[in-house]
Amino acid sequence: MRWPGGRALNRPHSLALPIGATLADRGATIGVSVLIVHSLFDVLALVVALAVFRLVPVAAPGVPAQPWQIHPLYIAAASFGATIGAYLAGSLNLWLTGIGGLGRSIEGAIAGAVIAIEALKWRTGVQGSTGLRFVAPLAAAIAVGRLGCFFAGLDDMTYGTPTGLPWGVDFGDGVPRHPVQLYESATMAIFLAVFVLLLRRGSEPLRRTGFYAFVAVYAIQRFAWEFLKPYATVVGPLNLFHLLSLALVAYALVFALRELRQPCRYRQRLRS
Repeated sequence: MRWPGGRALNRPHSLALPIGATLADRGATIGVSVLIVHSLFDVLALVVALAVFRLVPVAAPGVPAQPWQIHPLYIAAASFGATIGAYLAGSLNLWLTGIGGLGRSIEGAIAGAVIAIEALKWRTGVQGSTGLRFVAPLAAAIAVGRLGCFFAGLDDMTYGTPTGLPWGVDFGDGVPRHPVQLYESATMAIFLAVFVLLLRRGSEPLRRTGFYAFVAVYAIQRFAWEFLKPYATVVGPLNLFHLLSLALVAYALVFALRELRQPCRYRQRLRS
C-alpha cells in the first residue's frame, strides 16, 4: 500500500538499511504540512476527549465526580507533569536516535502526569485512585491522535520498521512499513469499548482500579509496538519507551494491588 500523501524522496532506501540510520537520516525538520495535519488531529482528539468526558461521567468510589474538586492544584499538577514528561521523553528519544530538536511523547505525558499527581496525593494526603474520570477521554484521544501521526507520514517520525506484510504502508520513500500508529489507535479504541461496557455492567473492581488498568494496557501494547519502530536501543533490544513501558506496568500493578487489598471506603452508584 502506498501512502497517497507521502512524497517521493531523492535518495534510495533499502530494507537492509540499519534501523537507527533510517530514522536519523530523516533529520529533525518537520514540514508545515505535517504541522497542519497533526494540529488538526490534535484539535479533533481534544474535541472527542471532551465529548467522551461528558458522555462517561464516572468517578472512582469516594472520589469527587469532577477532578478539579479533588484538590485545587490537581489539574495544574497533571498538566504540568504531562507537558514536562511529553517533551522530556520525546526529545530524549530523538537525541538517542541521533536527531536534534524537540519531540513529544504520549507515553511520556502519561508518565509525567502520573508522577505529578502521585506526588500531589502523597503531599496532601489524598488516598485511592483518582484518575478513573480520565480513562475513557484519554483512550479516545489517543485513538484519534494516532491517526494524525499516521496521516503526517514520515516527517512525524512515528512510522514503523520495513515489512513485507500485505498491510505495510509506503509513506513516500518506496519502503512498506508497519503502520504502528494504526496498531496503537485500534488497540486503544478496543480498550475504550471494553472499558465502557464493563463500567455499564457496574464492575466495582474496575471502578477502583480502572486508571491503573488503562496505564497497564497502554504500556503493554506500547511495549509490543516499540519492537516495530526504528528507534535507537538503550539496553539490549530495548529502547527508551520499552523501559518507560515497563516502569508504567510496574506502577499500575503495584498501585492496583494496593487498592484492591484495602476495603472500599465508599460505595457510589454508577451514573448513567
